Parts: sequence; structure tokens; C-alpha cells
Amino acid sequence: MKIALAQQNYIIGDFEGNRKKIIAGIREAKKRSADVVLFSELSVCGYPPRDFLEFHDFVQQCLHSIELITKEAVGIAALVGAPSINNKPEGKDLYNSAYFLYDGKVQQIVNKSLLPNYDVFDEYRYFEANQEFGVVEFLGRRIAFTVCEDLWNTGINPLYITTPVDKISTFSPDYMLNISASPFDYNHAVERINLLKETAKRYHLPIFYCNCVGAQTELIFDGGSLVISPNGEVFDEMNFFEEQLCIYDLDEVIQSKNVVNREQPKSKIPLIYKALVAGVREYFKKLNFQKAILGLSGGIDSAVVACIAVDALGKENVKVLLMPSQYSSEHSISDALQLVKNLQIDHEVISLQKVYDASLDTLEPYFSGKQFDVTEENLQARIRAMFLMSFCNKHHYILLNTSNKSEMAVGYGTLYGDMCGGMAVLGDVYKTEVYELVKYINNEKLIIPENIINKPPSAELRPDQKDSDSLPEYSILDSILYQYIEQRQGPEQLVQKGFERSLVERVLKMVNRNEHKRYQSPPILRISQKSFGSGRRLPIVAKYLS
Repeated sequence: MKIALAQQNYIIGDFEGNRKKIIAGIREAKKRSADVVLFSELSVCGYPPRDFLEFHDFVQQCLHSIELITKEAVGIAALVGAPSINNKPEGKDLYNSAYFLYDGKVQQIVNKSLLPNYDVFDEYRYFEANQEFGVVEFLGRRIAFTVCEDLWNTGINPLYITTPVDKISTFSPDYMLNISASPFDYNHAVERINLLKETAKRYHLPIFYCNCVGAQTELIFDGGSLVISPNGEVFDEMNFFEEQLCIYDLDEVIQSKNVVNREQPKSKIPLIYKALVAGVREYFKKLNFQKAILGLSGGIDSAVVACIAVDALGKENVKVLLMPSQYSSEHSISDALQLVKNLQIDHEVISLQKVYDASLDTLEPYFSGKQFDVTEENLQARIRAMFLMSFCNKHHYILLNTSNKSEMAVGYGTLYGDMCGGMAVLGDVYKTEVYELVKYINNEKLIIPENIINKPPSAELRPDQKDSDSLPEYSILDSILYQYIEQRQGPEQLVQKGFERSLVERVLKMVNRNEHKRYQSPPILRISQKSFGSGRRLPIVAKYLS
């Protein structure tokens, strides 16, 4: 028996486009003599559809796609993800389902049992959990079907009461097929491969795991579909961030003959960079945008975003504005111009001075007697945003935000100024990780100039300003932020880890008091296990640690 994994990239709600892609996958797999082909979770509509599932028309279009796809499943079986109707009066109206299609008919609908309702997931909002388990007979073998999370109830403190694979194993399946839509974070590929190896070994089952690729707004999907032998060894791991259709011989996997044992590289920084490039490319492609613009300050964050944009969109589709003020250093301008030359991108230099001075003159009667403070600093940032957004309106650019996670965490940014944009490219990347990205970018040749890397970070909104005037050194700040945000460590736990109490209290206060800024930030590409946005939901008005 030959099993095909179709690792594909879908668009949420693009029923015709997704359907064509699935049908093309079925035909290709059939042409290459596969007996069954797998597609990912909710492949007919794209994942995650979220509140589109509350629209009757959306669900009906999903079901119509299944009808049309079913007609193609002749001489080959297909496992396709789509919602299905719960006909019982009790519970939610929908299931998250895997449709097993063969002989031009829907042979079986297998519903997802474990509905994640944490981090970026909210499936229990829409779906009813499956309570019935079994296997499906096909070509003399018993298949265990599972959907994504159904494999993930492991560890000493499992999240769910029911473990679906335990239930299914009592029916003595010969192999398992899993369809998934598993979002990327830089640790997830390792976690995923370890989970599947452990599961295959425990139940002595070969596992064929099909994930999707691409990105849906802030969520990035890396693919990395897997075939695991029953002894818990990796038979193959498909490419990251690429569409692929691969075919495997079940008997070879079971007997571990001609083992490929091909795993993809999983180094953190290369993965993050490739994910960010994919995230930007997908956002523009799926929204039919073409050209990006950003403010190039001569600092490290905007330099990295410019490199990502060029790799994602092509140098001909990236424009940068250099907007010096009286506080900008000579190096900032010359370094930014050198980067422009290295990347071969279009640029303009627009001075802030006239608009800034005119704004101060206009506001002078209302600011009389008040000292220079953050007001005048923020005014400069907002003028820059005004220039950038004017280019967007006039020339149809999309503004890429360049704020990093460290800045977003502590509110070190100007609302409606440097925090504006259509997408926050580095909003889930700590400042210390930005420096690591620079090393990766410059690995083969010097693209980002050394001056940009070596000079102290500065917003350059007042004389001789440095980030360290307002913030702890980033190496310390990022360590505290990581423990608090990703690891959910409280103040006492942080003090026990060796951080100074007054510093912990100060940093956590900054984080919690600036929730209102993050609430108004652009969509943030998610590359960690706990990103700002839909995966971290905190109240704006609260007293805790603020």
C-alpha cells in the first residue's frame, strides 16, 4: 500500500482555490500510484477559520467542496479536513472532521476528540468533541484516523481526561493517519517529532502525519509532515515552508526497509528567519498586496526588517524612507544609505525638521512654560508615521512595523508613531534575538553594516539618547521578559532565579501597564510559544503587578 502526504498551502475561505489544490493533489497522487492521499486539518476552508464558522453559508460552502472533491476519489482514497454537522440536539452544531473519501463516496467521517482552547486556539468555541472511537477497514488493513490535537495528550499532567490513541488502540489498528494544522514556533518542530516518535513506539504503530504550510495573518505553518516507523524512528520529514507531495510504501515503513531517516535542520535562528520571510510573503500574497515600505532609521531593527522584506517580496517591491531629525547622528544616515546600496532597494530621504518646527510653533501657545519631554519625542515619531502612511495611501504600499518584542513588552514605542503599520514583523522577536538574526543575515557576506550592529541602540528623539537611559540592558531585560511572558514566572519566582527585586518589579510594571499599546498594535508574526496578540489575552484595565 502506498500513502501520499499532500503538504499544501491554503487560504481561509478560498473554497474554489483550496478545492482545486486538493483535487490536483488527488490526481497527482493517483498518477503516482498512491492508494490513499492525506490533506491537512480543515483543508477545504483553511485553518483557523474562527468566527467564519458561525456563518451558515461558510459551512455550506465547506460541505459543497467536500461533495465535489469526493467525485475525484475514484481509484484512490483521500482524507480531507472539513467541518461536519452535529445532528444531535445536544452540544455544538459542528465537528472538526476528517472525511475519508473512496469510490466516489464519503466512506467515513471521523471527528476530532480533543479541542484545544489555549494560546492561539479556540476550537471549543465552535466544535463539539468526538466521543466515539474505532478504526476503518481499507484494502485489508485497519486505519486509525486522528486529527491534530488528538495525538497531543501526553506528559505527567495531561490537558485532557481522554486520550484518543488509547481508545483507538483497543481496536488493533495497523497504522495511523493524522491530519494537522499545527502552527509554527521555533521549538515546535522538535516537540512534534519527539511526540510522534514516542507515540509510534508506545503503540507500535507507523504514523503518517500531514501538516499544512503557509501563513494565515499572524500564524505561520511550517509543514514538516512526518512518517514515523513503528519502532519510533523517523522514516522521513518533509521540507519546512514548502508545498510538497510525497509517497511512501507502508510495508517499507513498517519493516523500516530503505529508511530515509531524513530530518530537517532545526536551528532556532535560521528557522525564525525563514518563518518571518514566509509570514511576510504570505500576508502580502493572500491579501493581493505587492509593495512594502518601512522607515529605515540606521538602527538594527529596521535593517533586519528591510532584509526580510527583500527576501519575501523582492528588492523591486521594497521602498524605505530615511527621515532624519536634528537628533539623528551622521552615522545613522550613512549606515542606512549603505544598507540601501547593499540591498539595492529604492529609497527617499525626507527631513523632519520643517514639519516638526511648524508643529512646535502651532502647539507653542498650548505648551507655554512646559519643558521638553516625551511629548516632543513622540511628535517626531508620529510625523514619521504620517510620512510613511502618506506614501502608503498615494503609492499603495503596506507599512511594515519594525518594533521588536522587547520594546512592545515594556511599551517603549509611540502609539500612532513607530508602533503603526500593517504588520509587525519583529513583534515576537526579542532584541537579543534580533542581533542573532543579523549574524545569520551576514553569514555569507556583509549586508547589514558593522556600524548598525555595534552602535548603542537609540530612538534618537532627543540629544545623545540611548535605549539604556530608559531600559535595563537588553541581555537582562530579555531574560526577565522571557521568564515572565513565555514561562509565566511571577515576581517571587524571578527573584529566586537571581534577578534583583526592584528591577523585576519595575519591568513587570512596565509590561502590564502597556497592555493598551499592544492591544492597538498591528498583527504580530508569531514565532515563539507565547506571542502578543490572540495567544496572550490580558485585560487592559487591571491592577495586577501594575
